Amino acid sequence: MKPRIHPVSHQVVFRDRAAGVAFLTRSTADADQCAEWEDGNSYPVIDVETSSASHPFYTGTNRVLDTAGRIEQFRRRYGTTAAAGH
Repeated sequence: MKPRIHPVSHQVVFRDRAAGVAFLTRSTADADQCAEWEDGNSYPVIDVETSSASHPFYTGTNRVLDTAGRIEQFRRRYGTTAAAGH
């Protein structure tokens, strides 16, 4: 790596407000607030709305789309004559 061209990274706590979970990781982001971590040290804190702890894709609570129902709704609305013409 070339010296002096990369941003400085440091330990930062990312706190997910939706799930009530916090992660300590390295980041180049700065924060105005600080919080004490489990190891007794104080780290900058960045509050996030969504993380892997609360996002439906990672938690497995995402909605299952009713594709058969949507197809039937489309056919009722627009009819089947458009498909029969081709």
